[in-house]
Amino acid sequence: MKLLEKDVSFVWFAKCQQSFDLLKIMLTEAPVLAPPELRKEFVINSDGSLSGGYDYRQLKTHEKNYSAHDLELVAIVFALKIWRHYLYGEICHVFTGHKSLKSLMTQKYLNLRQRMWL
Repeated sequence: MKLLEKDVSFVWFAKCQQSFDLLKIMLTEAPVLAPPELRKEFVINSDGSLSGGYDYRQLKTHEKNYSAHDLELVAIVFALKIWRHYLYGEICHVFTGHKSLKSLMTQKYLNLRQRMWL
């Protein structure tokens, strides 16, 4: 965080190199991915945008015209679809940075697309 301050120079210590080497080993040697632990709560952090992200797919042509609200919903629906085999019957918390989705379940007026996703 210190590097974010003004007029701070970049210094690479031996401890930085050790941490970097350890991270490199952990990302390149098995097991890189482990199956999720079932019977625990799942957390999905979602952020819909016009550019890519961690586990993104390219937006379809018509989706590029969606509002920010609907792009957030696209991201949530996508995450729930690709991980549904882990999520069935489990407790799942969805977090998004879009405040208007907080009241999604109690909104009176939804468009057809939003109704389908719900």
